[in-house]
Amino acid sequence: MSKLIAIEFLSVDGVMQGLGSPDEDRDGGFEHGGWGAPYAEAIHTTAAAGALGNTTGYLFGRRTYEKMAAYWPTVSADNPMAAHLNATPKYVVSATLTDPGWAPTRVLTGDLSGNIAALKEAGIGDIVILGSGMLVRRLLHDELIDGLRLFVHPLLLGSGKRLFGDLPAPRPLRLVGSDTTALGSLVLAYEFEPRSLTL
Repeated sequence: MSKLIAIEFLSVDGVMQGLGSPDEDRDGGFEHGGWGAPYAEAIHTTAAAGALGNTTGYLFGRRTYEKMAAYWPTVSADNPMAAHLNATPKYVVSATLTDPGWAPTRVLTGDLSGNIAALKEAGIGDIVILGSGMLVRRLLHDELIDGLRLFVHPLLLGSGKRLFGDLPAPRPLRLVGSDTTALGSLVLAYEFEPRSLTL
């Protein structure tokens, strides 16, 4: 059975919006797009080794998927992340996308919780969610995510979309790994504790 792991890049105040480029996501008048770029090389140096080994699939929301699909197929296979993303099965949650284009990709429609539960039951290794904040919030609410890998950059943005929203009940976490980059980003790996430990 697969585990579902969400990998997210955040500021200290929890903002995930517009990490990669100035025009990535300007919703709400967000003006700080590309804020994650100064930390990228230090993150790759610290976290790259062995990071892909257990990943057997990727899961995306539609908006994140479309941005990824427009970029990664154009990157040389000499880049380990590009080689892995382009070859590994991908799943995109969408009610409107009919031709995903970026093979191998399967579009998930209909019952989200049922689809994700079936993917996990049928798989091995980790299915990794990259970004896709709205999808992650929904899956956290439905308790379908097994672990979080958070890259917390030493920056307060003050505005922008946050990763975490309301939950029906507290969810205890267990820290299973941590590291620090040369630029002060925290690399935090969590797994969810059993519900019985909820405060």
